[in-house]
Amino acid sequence: MTHHKPNPYADCRLSRRQLLTLSAGIALTSLCRPLLGEPLPESLVFRAIPSSGERIPVIGLGTARTFNVSPDNATAMAARRKVLDQFYQGGGRLVDSSPMYGTAETVVGELAAELGIADELFMATKIWTQGREDGIAQMTRSQRRMGGGPLDLVQVHNLVDTDTHLDTLKAWRKEGRIRYIGVTHYQTGAFDRLATLCEREPLDFVQFNYNILEREAEKRLLPVARDNGVATLINEPFEKGTLFGRVRGKDLPAWAADLDITSWAQFFLKFIASHPAVTCAIPATSDPGHARDNIQAAHGAMPDTQQRERMAALVRQL
Repeated sequence: MTHHKPNPYADCRLSRRQLLTLSAGIALTSLCRPLLGEPLPESLVFRAIPSSGERIPVIGLGTARTFNVSPDNATAMAARRKVLDQFYQGGGRLVDSSPMYGTAETVVGELAAELGIADELFMATKIWTQGREDGIAQMTRSQRRMGGGPLDLVQVHNLVDTDTHLDTLKAWRKEGRIRYIGVTHYQTGAFDRLATLCEREPLDFVQFNYNILEREAEKRLLPVARDNGVATLINEPFEKGTLFGRVRGKDLPAWAADLDITSWAQFFLKFIASHPAVTCAIPATSDPGHARDNIQAAHGAMPDTQQRERMAALVRQL
C-alpha cells in the first residue's frame, strides 16, 4: 500500500511558455492542464505513476553520453534533434537527464524548444553534488537549461548526499517547484539502499538497472517499489549494449511477431516494460533510426508472464 499522499500537481503543469509571461498575481492552479495534451496512438502503452495516477508511455529517452555534445556543433545538434523528434513522433514523452551528463540538459532544452514540444515533454533530471546550497544551485541551473518551467521529476543521482537533497526535494515538491521526486543508481549493489528508501521516504520514483539478463531487481527492489507506490525508471536496458552482441547475426523467433516485435531492441525493451512493477524504460541513443525503433516497443501487445520467461530463456541460450 502506498505510504504517501498524491502529488497535488500530478494532473497539471505550468507551460514553459506561460512561465515566461506569468505575472506574480496569477495562481499556479489556473494554468494547470493535462501533461499529454496531444492525441496519441491507440496502440501506445501507458503506465500510471502510483502517487498520482498520471499516465506516461512505457518507453522514455535517456541522454547519458548520447546527448553530451556542444550546442554549437550544428551537425551533432541536427542528429540529436532528429532523435528527439523521432522519439516524440512515436509517442515518447519522458526524457531523463542529469548535470552529470555534460551538456545533455542544455541540448535537450534547446532542441525541445526548437521543435516546439517543450511543453509536452516530461522533463526528468537529477541532483549530483554535495551540500544543500550546491544542490539548490544545481537544480536552478537544470531548470533553466531544460526550458525554464517547473521540472517534472528531480532525482538524487547515484545516492549522493541523499538525505540532504531529499529534504530539499520534499520542500520543493510541496511548494510546486517540482512535480515528482526520486532516487537513482545504476549498480545492483545499491538495490538494498534503494529499497530501504522506497520504504522510508515519500518517493514518487526510483531509477535503477534492469534487463532481460540482469534480473536482480525482481527479488526485492521491484516488489518493494510496487508495494510502496513508487514508480520505476529502468536504466541500462541493453546492458551497456552487450545484449546486441549476444544476438548479432541471430534472427528473431517467429513468435516475436505475436508481440508486435520487429527488432531485438524491441524484444529487450518489451521484456522490461511488461513487468507489472515497471513504469518506464529509458534507453539512450544518438541514432535517429534507433530512437524510432526503440519507441515502437511502447506500442502493441505486451508479453505475459509465460512469454517473458520464454524470451529470457531464449536470450540465455544464445
